[in-house]
Amino acid sequence: MNRETVFLIIILYIALNIAALLLFWIDKRRAMKEQYRIKESTLLTAGFLGPFGAIAGMEIFRHKTRKLKFKVVYLFPMVHLIIIYIIFFYFSI
Repeated sequence: MNRETVFLIIILYIALNIAALLLFWIDKRRAMKEQYRIKESTLLTAGFLGPFGAIAGMEIFRHKTRKLKFKVVYLFPMVHLIIIYIIFFYFSI
């Protein structure tokens, strides 16, 4: 991988984390206003793709922190770090 590809991947990862944070914020606002909510499956997917943003959203907005299935979101960064380790060390980037 060249530098441009790595830079693009980093930008995409940051964008996914920001998107996850925003989804948790939007869902919290909708919950407070008793409006139509974002599906939990969508929030969990966002948590897998952007775990740091999802965790920040859960903690900052105190949203979905009691739900057992959302506790798994705290494990997603570990999965991402393992993938990054494999990419960088096994593929010698």
